[in-house]
Amino acid sequence: MKVSLAVIGGSGAYHLLADKSLGAEKDCMTVKTPFGDSAPIHRFEFEGDEFLFLSRHGEKDYSLTAPFVNYRANVYALKECGVERIISWSGPGIINTAFKPGEFVVPHDLIDETRNRESTFFKNQGIGFIRQSQPFCPEIRHVLHDSVHHSGVAHHEAAVYACTEGPRLETPAEIRKLRILEADLVGMTLIPETFLARELEMCYASICYLTNYAEGVTPRKFEKGKLFEGMQTEEERVSVAASISRFPALIGDSLRTLKAMDRACDCPHALKRYKDKGMIGDDWREWVSP
Repeated sequence: MKVSLAVIGGSGAYHLLADKSLGAEKDCMTVKTPFGDSAPIHRFEFEGDEFLFLSRHGEKDYSLTAPFVNYRANVYALKECGVERIISWSGPGIINTAFKPGEFVVPHDLIDETRNRESTFFKNQGIGFIRQSQPFCPEIRHVLHDSVHHSGVAHHEAAVYACTEGPRLETPAEIRKLRILEADLVGMTLIPETFLARELEMCYASICYLTNYAEGVTPRKFEKGKLFEGMQTEEERVSVAASISRFPALIGDSLRTLKAMDRACDCPHALKRYKDKGMIGDDWREWVSP
């Protein structure tokens, strides 16, 4: 299987799999990698072409929390399938009150607050010293922003996403710290996924729908048994659900644009220095260390 475009779905992805909102599914497989088995990878037909879809949190409700996702296996598996570009989505919380639940954001930068995740393919090696001036592929970011802009939905074209370890949510003091660091959003999923894709010279960018205000940003009473235990009002819940329902159209528009574009960014050349030195060859499978 050689498919150049892939989508990694975040919260709510299993619903779109269930109702086939992303198109006609051709088949599904799990890829064995040096880092374990990947999540199921679905191959969809899209306007005479194909793309792959992977739900990082499981396919039957939210069955796998962020710190326990096998990010290395998932990214390796997509590379094995021939993927060159990855669109991901995530549903972070809001730190910057200029943003509101239900809006879309295309983040441009990251703060890594994770602690215990395997974050590189190059463990115990002398490679991987890679610049992160633009952690997300600028070409995919531009395409994602154009898609949400043309759709007319409320959105923001840039944000700093802080990624925490989880699975617990953050304390008010932690959110105050992240605000000092000028984080706009807080989530648990984009790291190490973003960096792993760059290590394998794949293009990667994310589109976020905003789910709730982070702890301490706005007063919210604890509500027993409800989603986020009261951190999301009913009005916000309806707005977020409407945003999730827009993903098939937004992703479809972005895929349509990307498949007509050649890669002209720097992502495919992240390890050129090591290739030029003869430290690694052209076979990317020989780069990685399980």
